Order: sequence, then C-alpha cells, then structure tokens
Amino acid sequence: MAKLYFRFGAMNSGKSTAMLQAAYNYEERGHRVLLAKPAVDTKGDMGILSRLGVTRDVDFVLTPDADAYGKFQHHRERTIKRFGRDVSCLLVDEAQFLSEAQVDDLLRIAILENIPVIAYGIRTDFQTVAFPGSRRLLEIAHSLEELKTICRCGRKAIFNARKIVGIFVFDGDQVAIDTSIEVSEAGAREVTYESLCGACYLQESRGVLNNGRRRWPIEASAAPAYTTEPDPDFT
Repeated sequence: MAKLYFRFGAMNSGKSTAMLQAAYNYEERGHRVLLAKPAVDTKGDMGILSRLGVTRDVDFVLTPDADAYGKFQHHRERTIKRFGRDVSCLLVDEAQFLSEAQVDDLLRIAILENIPVIAYGIRTDFQTVAFPGSRRLLEIAHSLEELKTICRCGRKAIFNARKIVGIFVFDGDQVAIDTSIEVSEAGAREVTYESLCGACYLQESRGVLNNGRRRWPIEASAAPAYTTEPDPDFT
C-alpha cells in the first residue's frame, strides 16, 4: 500500500527544491509524476519556485473548495492517455494552505489508488499557530519528515517570523505570501519572512506565543494560562 508523506520545515529549509529533486528522480527513471499546489500560493503563478532558482510548472492548482481527489483523477487520466503509463507519485507544494478535506483526499489517493503522495509545507504561521492543512497532515500522514534550516544564531530554526518593511510583526492575517505587497492605510508594504529558533522568536516577540491568546507571564493568583478550550481557528 502506498503512503502519504508530510515533509515539513521552516521557511528556507529547501522544501520546494527537495520536491523538484524528487520529481526529477522519478522522471529520470522513466516514471510519470503529477505536481500540484494550492491556488492561494500566488508566487510564481502556475509554477514551483525554488530559492536556488529552479522552476517548474505544476500540473494543476487547488482552489480552497476544489475536489482534490477528482482533480487528481482527471489529470491522471490525461497522463495515461498521453504517455501510456500511470502516475507513479503525486507531489504537492505549500500543503499548509490545503483544506482539511483536501488533505483527507490525499490520504484517499495514497490508500485507495495505491499512489504515493508527498506533501511539502510548513507547520505553523508567523504566530506559531498550525495551518489547517498542516495540522491535518500531522494527524493522518503515514510518515513525517522534518527538513532543517538554521536560525541567524546558528540553532535549528522552527518558527517563521513575519516582517513588514524589515520590521517584525506579530499581528495580522494568517496568510500573506512572502514577497507580496500588503496594502494598508499606510500604503503598500513589502512582506518577508525570517526563519527563527525558539529563543530568537521569543526575543523578537517579547515572550509572546500564539499572538497572546495564552497569558504570559502567569501571575501566582491567576487562572492557568492553558485552558481546555481549543484555540479559535483563523477564518
């Protein structure tokens, strides 16, 4: 039985590069692969952009309400007609932007169609909150693999801190594609990210995680900072 793999890491850990390398490895041996990504990832339009400069167009994009299983089957049939052989693997970039239902479809493709699915993405947003797609992948993927990169201090980076015009910010929408332009009352401002270790993230955020939804530091007389209620998801 084929498996669903989730390969995750902080930004700049080489996820897109690793995905393009995996595609090359399959095709070098005569196999066919399909590449996909969520439509919300507007960087490169229909392409996968590696920070090393390697690019490649995806076979299809997934809008937020798209049927991932159906889209895969459609492009799978086209591949069989064109090349005379079945798809050997489905590769998905920026998988954190998928819906939970789409991640469930990736598992169905692996199990019901016996085709390996390798999803690449980041676990958490700039406020250290899990993306819905990443959370679901962590729950149901057969295999989890961390791709590593380093912080400015030399430690392993685990968080993704957002910068607007070079200044760290810890408030805002969950999704803002790097190199995009945020438009506000102050005008258009460039959005970038920096991968940080836990210590450097806390230094920049002044000890705040999860955008302050859990109080810190805890006063002796205060109620516990962590409650039994789940964090509200971004809408």
